[in-house]
Amino acid sequence: MSPHAPSRSLPPMGALPADRQSRIRGNPWLAALLAGLLAGCGSAPPPRAEPPALPAAFPSAAASESPALAARWWSLFGDAMLDALVDEALAANLDLRLATARIDEAAVALGLARAAQWPSVDLGAQVSRSRTSAFGSAGSVGGESSSHRVALSTTFEVDLWGRLRHATTAAQQQLLAAQQARDTVRITLAGTVAQVYFGLRALDAQLRVLDAQLRQRQESLALVERRAAGGLASALEVAQARTALAATAAQRPELLRQRAQLGHQLGALTGRLDRVLPAIDQPLPQPPSPPPGLPSQLLERRPDVAQALSTMRAAFEQFEVAHKSTWPTVALTGSFGAQSADLADLLRSGARIWSIGPSLLASVFDAGRNQARTDEARSRAEQAAIGYQKAAQTAFREVADALVAAEQGGAQAAELERQRIAAADALRIASRRHEAGYSGYLEVLDAQRGVQDAELAAVRVQQARLDAGLALVKALGGGWSPDGSSHQAGASGGPPNPTGGPEPGTGR
Repeated sequence: MSPHAPSRSLPPMGALPADRQSRIRGNPWLAALLAGLLAGCGSAPPPRAEPPALPAAFPSAAASESPALAARWWSLFGDAMLDALVDEALAANLDLRLATARIDEAAVALGLARAAQWPSVDLGAQVSRSRTSAFGSAGSVGGESSSHRVALSTTFEVDLWGRLRHATTAAQQQLLAAQQARDTVRITLAGTVAQVYFGLRALDAQLRVLDAQLRQRQESLALVERRAAGGLASALEVAQARTALAATAAQRPELLRQRAQLGHQLGALTGRLDRVLPAIDQPLPQPPSPPPGLPSQLLERRPDVAQALSTMRAAFEQFEVAHKSTWPTVALTGSFGAQSADLADLLRSGARIWSIGPSLLASVFDAGRNQARTDEARSRAEQAAIGYQKAAQTAFREVADALVAAEQGGAQAAELERQRIAAADALRIASRRHEAGYSGYLEVLDAQRGVQDAELAAVRVQQARLDAGLALVKALGGGWSPDGSSHQAGASGGPPNPTGGPEPGTGR
């Protein structure tokens, strides 16, 4: 039985007329049949489901209206090259095309479920010729005969219990789930393209820092060699300068290897395996700042959470289908046509044939197979309900993690900038002390290493901030409108009802 409707059953024995009761009691086979029908129409406990319990707002965020969804959320980063790469990936990626093909399959399944609610009409034609034996029985006369038959036949299952309607609703929810799975692939694909692209940009920035350090170390080596030729520097300082130059140069091939691999990954994502993205000599972009106040209601628009909800609703409908499949099936069948021995008589009025009548099919004994199917469908529905709760909780955690990463990444970037300024001051002081003969060349090498480490760390932290911004945008299901406009994601302040109607199992 549906958890949203009162139970139905056949009338009790006392409600039948006295003469019918006596006939039933006097016929054990009829009594057994009626008992089977009553057992098949009995109510069954519905699946259990509860909406996920989530806080009203994310940590470090005051509750407010939901920001408007950005259709092209990657444009929040303000990078024209990124916009072009994402557009190429959305047009050519095989994973997205596969998800779109699954939508077409689900749409066909929905059409089949809807068609099952309507009668089917078939046209049949038959021509036969036969001969009977003259010795088949006493008094029989052998002979040959012909038969011509043309008839329209129809059959229609009367959906008294709503089984076919529940099957159609389940197919509708499965189609929604397929569309939401496609949207999940779309967001994931765009996020992956952006992450790989920003990884390339970060490697280009690290290569620029490394090239600047190489030029500085080459100049330092030339200076030390000139001072050594004039007797102002030792051979040890020359060896130290050459060691530092070689150590810095050894880092470049590893960065180039990483960049080439990211380039290959970007080519696979965009469908152009021969793509070679040139180095971009520009600073890394700043991550977008989220609007103040992010309510947990935003999770309703995440396609993976919506997919889990649609999957659960489909499972609840499939439970109703499995349960009501144990109830008696009522069908109407009929035919209309013509039959005659001679083909010339087929269209005469006397050759008309027709039949119409209902049929009832009920399971009397199946050794528990129907109940097992119902229990299996109930278990699947409860698993889908747990999956929905898990998806909502995972989404909440991902948003909370991304908010913390974005907040702490900004603080870390500010500290690294102060470190870079201090390291540059230390390098200037060490160079002047070395040129004046107050300190050895080792102090200069340490100061140069400090500047290089600070600059590379600043690049990596900026890349981490971009990754955190991407994670936040993806976790929110597609970012927010850059103009700061807002709208309510739903009428209520909490997560949606899992069954899309009355509370499961209550019938309210």
